[in-house]
Amino acid sequence: MTFAAEKLDTDARPEICTALNTALAETAVATMMAQNFHWNVTGVNFLPLHQLFQEIYEDHFAAQDDLAERIKALQGHADGNLARMIARSSLSEPQTNVTPNYMIATLLNAEETLAATLKATGETAASHCDKITEDLCFSRGQVHEKFAWMLRAQLR
Repeated sequence: MTFAAEKLDTDARPEICTALNTALAETAVATMMAQNFHWNVTGVNFLPLHQLFQEIYEDHFAAQDDLAERIKALQGHADGNLARMIARSSLSEPQTNVTPNYMIATLLNAEETLAATLKATGETAASHCDKITEDLCFSRGQVHEKFAWMLRAQLR
């Protein structure tokens, strides 16, 4: 049995892996952001935010593995170097000692960014008929859009 990755044009793999590494980097930054907020949230909404931030970082931690494994399945290099991940990501580390609303708004932006990055990555995969990567990106994009909705609801 041959796998879809084996049927991909060899020239397509680096382009797809580059896009996946960007998604991986942004997911890693968002993971740490959510965990940082989980540790440091205070105020009257402490418990629901503490729990939501934990749900987000646990989901994102697992997603990093899914993205990295897909890169490896495509015979690419999953770049786990933290400094390069931060540099590659369009997300930046937040300020310290911020309000819960700032945390929510910052994570909301991160979730929307991740959804957009995964949409673009899925489109790259689709242009090369890589249905497996396209499906992974579609599924992950749905998760990020749901988290964005949950965060947006906290700001109203």
